Amino acid sequence: MSKYTDYDFQPFLIKAIDQLGFSEPTPIQKEMIPLILKGKSAIGQSHTGTGKTHSFLIPIVEKIIADKQEVQAVITSPTRELATQIHVELLKLIEGTEITSRLLIGGTDKKRAVDRLKVQPHIVVGTPGRIQDLVNDQALFVHTSPVLVVDEADLAFDLGFIKEIDQFASKMPEKLEMFVFSATIPEKLQPFLKKYMDSPVHIKIGDKKPVADGIDFSLVPTKSLSRKKKLLQVLEGINPYLCIIFANTRSNADSVADFLAENGFRVGRIHGDLNPRERTRMMKQVRDLEFQYIVATDLAARGIDIQGVSHVINYELPEDLEFFIHRVGRTARAGLTGQAITLYDPTEEDKIVQIEKMGIPFVHRDVKNGEWSEMKERHARKNRVKHENEFDAKAKSVVRKPKKVKPGYKRAMKWEMDKVRKRERRIKRNKKGE
Repeated sequence: MSKYTDYDFQPFLIKAIDQLGFSEPTPIQKEMIPLILKGKSAIGQSHTGTGKTHSFLIPIVEKIIADKQEVQAVITSPTRELATQIHVELLKLIEGTEITSRLLIGGTDKKRAVDRLKVQPHIVVGTPGRIQDLVNDQALFVHTSPVLVVDEADLAFDLGFIKEIDQFASKMPEKLEMFVFSATIPEKLQPFLKKYMDSPVHIKIGDKKPVADGIDFSLVPTKSLSRKKKLLQVLEGINPYLCIIFANTRSNADSVADFLAENGFRVGRIHGDLNPRERTRMMKQVRDLEFQYIVATDLAARGIDIQGVSHVINYELPEDLEFFIHRVGRTARAGLTGQAITLYDPTEEDKIVQIEKMGIPFVHRDVKNGEWSEMKERHARKNRVKHENEFDAKAKSVVRKPKKVKPGYKRAMKWEMDKVRKRERRIKRNKKGE
């Protein structure tokens, strides 16, 4: 299908899709929508910003039988923010219909949730822990639902939530239609997938391209400056709509945020030390565009979807380099362009090389007084040293280690080799002068 109007959706759904401004399905949507409509279990593997959420919401809404007041689909996401965002998008699709939904997440009034479940919703969206709690309390009846969506499965695994999903999935129908979405499929996730999925279709979108088109990658050396001072120079050279600055630990994130605040920047922060109320308030401030800059840690930021990110700054390289892809994938979404700026020092050269092997095309740049400039390719110095090694090779071929060594022989050899190097350089200079 090349357009949404080519699908035989119900009129209310066509209207809702049109109001969202969607006309043509994205690649992941073209692949997943027909599979979900047919009830064929599938794994959707795509990177962030590919339209994944609507690839399962749209067909699920289409399949709901409004006259049957029972749970017909369970959608689980590993964090409260992601679950909330999915539910917000779902409400846009079912507005004005008789289809009902419930958002079930931690950090909210559980008793109120139980009261509202006296009438079971058609669609449940929630975090694994809260869904499992309500199933255990016999407040939520998932045994009627033929559909289970596991969103951000790799993150759910990283955060230890697969056990809870397994517990309530085991209470669902034997012929379960399961749809798993993930940027990566870790090997340790395979036993869970095999337990519930019989020969699923595996859809991979953009497998050869780790990140979206439209991202410009700047690699910026810290040189003699501290990272914080270099970060200030970088911020002087950009004027972002919204910029996320990534640090590796909660303490580092707080330290960077405090430093920027001291230098006059209004900065938000997102990390695991925020309690649910602080986190909710912070996300509201982010959505209300109260901050131009946000300092975040990997796991905390990966569990949210922030709109309008024009710049990503890697204040430090992630310990797990796979997170580099998740970080930069926050920008250049929905066909927009973005900037990804990475600070580094020479001791991190090996990590930079590994990231380049992942398909990241760095451009070596520097910024000073708000002005950007391209630098020499960072291997230039290394290449020059290799050129000089011809003198070392000559010296090693002429000066041999003596068969019988005496105290101080290493110093004597070094002195002899230096003499050979100087002689060879002199010969080369004379040849050039002829």
